[in-house]
Amino acid sequence: MPPSPTTVQMIGATLFALAVAHTFATKFFERLAHSQPRHAGLWHLLGEVEVVFGFWAMVLMLSMFALAGKQDATGYLESRNFTEPMFVFAIMVIAGTRAVLQFAGSLVRLAARFTPLPQGMAMYFLVLALVPLLGSFITEPAAMTLAALMLRETLFSRPISTRLKYSTLGVLFVNISIGGTLTPFAAPPVLMVAGVWGWDIVYMISHFGWKAALAVAVNAGCAMLLFRRELDHMGQRSTVDAAPARVPASVIAVHLLFLLGVVVFAHHPAVFMGLFLFFLGFATAYERHQDRLILREALLVAFFLAGLVVLGGQQQWWLQPLLMGMDATTVYFGATALTAITDNAALTYLGSLVPGLSEEFKVALVAGAVTGGGLTVIANAPNPAGVAILRSKFEDGAIHPLGLLVAALPPTVVAVLAFQLL
Repeated sequence: MPPSPTTVQMIGATLFALAVAHTFATKFFERLAHSQPRHAGLWHLLGEVEVVFGFWAMVLMLSMFALAGKQDATGYLESRNFTEPMFVFAIMVIAGTRAVLQFAGSLVRLAARFTPLPQGMAMYFLVLALVPLLGSFITEPAAMTLAALMLRETLFSRPISTRLKYSTLGVLFVNISIGGTLTPFAAPPVLMVAGVWGWDIVYMISHFGWKAALAVAVNAGCAMLLFRRELDHMGQRSTVDAAPARVPASVIAVHLLFLLGVVVFAHHPAVFMGLFLFFLGFATAYERHQDRLILREALLVAFFLAGLVVLGGQQQWWLQPLLMGMDATTVYFGATALTAITDNAALTYLGSLVPGLSEEFKVALVAGAVTGGGLTVIANAPNPAGVAILRSKFEDGAIHPLGLLVAALPPTVVAVLAFQLL
């Protein structure tokens, strides 16, 4: 029989549940900011989805200081690994520069010319299919940043239906989550287990990658056909590609080298943060070739993920027994559902701690974790980046969690069919 949870663990689980509920209430706080301007600052703060987990992590740490004392509280905080939040911050800023966006936009437009579809439909399909699959090589956070910024500058640059907005977001989030499974280093839930379980790129492609690629194409293709009448303006040149703002090839090459360096040293924060500081110096020296760096958006996303790391560390006592009590089939659907209320990388990390798991169980756990990665903002590490970039294009400047959940269900079902039937 597992030991009874400690008081701190119980408080951590309660605060985690409150944080999850808070993510579904951000639009309510944004409306309060408009209806009660006297305290608009507080309501806007609580309405920032990226602030949610950082806020409740602060409450947890204050509780730990009060109950366990300074030494235990600081010891717990120092035991957390904040490499992922730092990496997402650095990769978002570099991937969101004008140079990288122009390069990515040029590649997508080139591919669109060879696609036997109207330009707008081809662009929409490629942004939702090709860019997420590129996430297997440039990492999922970078792919999310590129895709979200490209959508903001093209599809979302003109008024479109709310249905199209949410459907696009749902497909993007699901495709990013499953599109990073072609390699063992790009998707956070895969990264947590690949080294421990000895999964290489051949294993990933044969067990996950080809199924994910097919699901990504089906999701993007269905959305494209469903909204084909609203996509014409995506074929027009965006502000990112405008001629007066063209960036020299040499500057683009330097940006890509910085991006590559951060990706290669993604597990070594001392290295990639050093590279990031050099990048900031280069960006300042060649400011005429830069748009505004998305430092604020990236910091908010990093804050969100750091809060998730702090709160998530107190959930192992109930999550791990729950997962380990399932068989391979049940764990797939269990992981898909649990991912919606906790980070998918946390689920697979817990699985990596258990010795003697069958290969079937391991595959089912990871497949379920990536399948559910588009259902909520907290389900997959890159999702807050997409929200930070695109939320200003939604009503009240907020993305309704229920709207995202409903929009993500159809592409999630496609992913389920791909992983379960193929």
